[in-house]
Amino acid sequence: MLEMKPWYQSKTVWGALIAIAAPLLGRAGLELGGAEQAEIAEALTTLAGTVGGLLALYGRLTATKGVGG
Repeated sequence: MLEMKPWYQSKTVWGALIAIAAPLLGRAGLELGGAEQAEIAEALTTLAGTVGGLLALYGRLTATKGVGG
């Protein structure tokens, strides 16, 4: 794995968080099956990538200083 990405774009991280939350939700009366967990992880990964991209674009457009090396 040479290419890096932010943690919030990782399906593995979202899947793990959902897997941790699923039993807790089950105790509260909300059951999540494996298919639902996978769908939620996919949706959260897409949402996180979109929000991250929008924040990056907003940050660049509202920046007061240029980017340089």
